[in-house]
Amino acid sequence: MFVDEIDIFVKGGDGGAGCVSFRREKYVPRGGPDGGDGGDGGSVWLEADPALTTLLDYHYKHHYHAERGRHGEGNNRSGASGDDLVLRVPLGTVVTDRGSREALGDLTRPAERVLAARGSRGGRGNARFASSTNQAPRRADLGRPGPERWIHLELKLLADVGVIGFPNAGKSTLVSRLSAAKPRIGDYPFTTLTPTLGIVRGEDDTSFVIADLPGLIPGAAEGKGLGHQFLRHTERTRLLIHLLDTDPNTGRDALEDLGAIDAELAAYSAELAARPQIVVVNKADLPDAVGTIERVRRHCEAEGRPCHVISAATGQGLRELVRAVTARLREAGWARAAS
Repeated sequence: MFVDEIDIFVKGGDGGAGCVSFRREKYVPRGGPDGGDGGDGGSVWLEADPALTTLLDYHYKHHYHAERGRHGEGNNRSGASGDDLVLRVPLGTVVTDRGSREALGDLTRPAERVLAARGSRGGRGNARFASSTNQAPRRADLGRPGPERWIHLELKLLADVGVIGFPNAGKSTLVSRLSAAKPRIGDYPFTTLTPTLGIVRGEDDTSFVIADLPGLIPGAAEGKGLGHQFLRHTERTRLLIHLLDTDPNTGRDALEDLGAIDAELAAYSAELAARPQIVVVNKADLPDAVGTIERVRRHCEAEGRPCHVISAATGQGLRELVRAVTARLREAGWARAAS
């Protein structure tokens, strides 16, 4: 199960209570207050872990409490502080307060942390209240209760390139041919139900991360189809590969598909609509696709949009596509050195 959005309850640890105690030693004629302070409660932290790819763990457990502080003891012994609770989340997790919608953090780097709930201070023991006028105080503070709240976790995949298009356009096949990723592939719409990441290695010791995103349909920005809930994963991409299906048996027109998906991107986010795109015409191996390919090519030339013709099934044009993607990423300083 792929979980990319969830609410969880977090509570900082309660502070330990201070102690009321007096020295009672046989050979000390004048004792005094020696109650220790309570320990501080532990805090709840969220930490980015590159090994995780989903928020699935939080689907089964929603409540998380940090350890409370220990109570103070006599002989001026302070209680031990509670341990912090560290919750690990995938890279790209955005953390917000569910009630106020306040942004708490955006975890985009390994081991980066966000404080979700701070532990409370422990109470003071009676030794803290001793003075020249009150040499035997019989009061101590209780530990403060830990703060608690619901927080919203939203995962946005960290990918350099996102592959978008209508269902069954060949997105999963393309990603599987370019990388070692193994997305689900089928000859029916909505085969891809969850995003898949893969690493593509170029010919010049560079690499980029590519994401196979579920298919979009008209009205996706308003909640139609399956792809609407995954539009958020395109927000972090540097470049979009807009994959068009030229199979005449689908009953769709490639140019109409191009305009429909562009309209959905614009409806979802103006910034996303302005993201650099490479139009890729797929299924060039089909004999009836020649006319559609030429129409799309002329349209892209007129609009000044880069266009590549490929066949994800046979591998035609894939090497040239990788070169073009790497060049676009390198222009903006986004291409990474292959490891």
